[in-house]
Amino acid sequence: MECYKLLVVDDEETLCEVLKLNLENEGYDVDVAYSAEQALSMDIQSYSLILLDVMMGEISGFKMAKMLKSNHETANIPIIFCTAKETEDDMVMGLNIGADDYITKPYTIRNVLARVKSVLRRTAKNNHISENETISFESLNIDMVFKRCIVDGEEIKLTKKEFEILVLFLKNKGRIFSRDEILSKIWSNDVIVVDRTIDVNITRLRQKIGKYGQYIITRSGYGYGFKDKT
Repeated sequence: MECYKLLVVDDEETLCEVLKLNLENEGYDVDVAYSAEQALSMDIQSYSLILLDVMMGEISGFKMAKMLKSNHETANIPIIFCTAKETEDDMVMGLNIGADDYITKPYTIRNVLARVKSVLRRTAKNNHISENETISFESLNIDMVFKRCIVDGEEIKLTKKEFEILVLFLKNKGRIFSRDEILSKIWSNDVIVVDRTIDVNITRLRQKIGKYGQYIITRSGYGYGFKDKT
């Protein structure tokens, strides 16, 4: 099983520890936070799924979820509400915020484990692009089988790193990646790489893909991304 990293956010410390123990027994890497404030101070982007209580301190689970969904860097992280707020209106509100599931207390650990597995399976499937598929943006096409970049019907020669950066951006249009994120995803097994290396690769990539180079955007202080059609 792929090692997913989960975050449990609940002001009931005993409940957090019970969930952590049982989820870890299923092979997940689990962290806990006892408030939304504590959770938001953590590296939220690193988590594959968040189990989130609603009734907490100054920042409720609903408010935290809205904050995450309004931020493009965390908007795609699946959220499962685990809460004592059990009315239909509460459930509808939670799902309308963008939660992937809503579990009411008291719940069984077996039910939570099944819901977590279901959401992770569904979101992983939605985010997966087969190696047999073509990734396209207008007349820019990426052939994932033969590792080719085609612009207006002509093949563009890219280095392996340039190709991988472009694939990363096209798979996540509208998202900004920090240099550290790009480094970990593209150069994860290589020697030490400085920020300048990333900048040079992206500059060359912009030039090589011609008119589509303008879609690779820089957000000063944040990083790089590929803007979607406006």
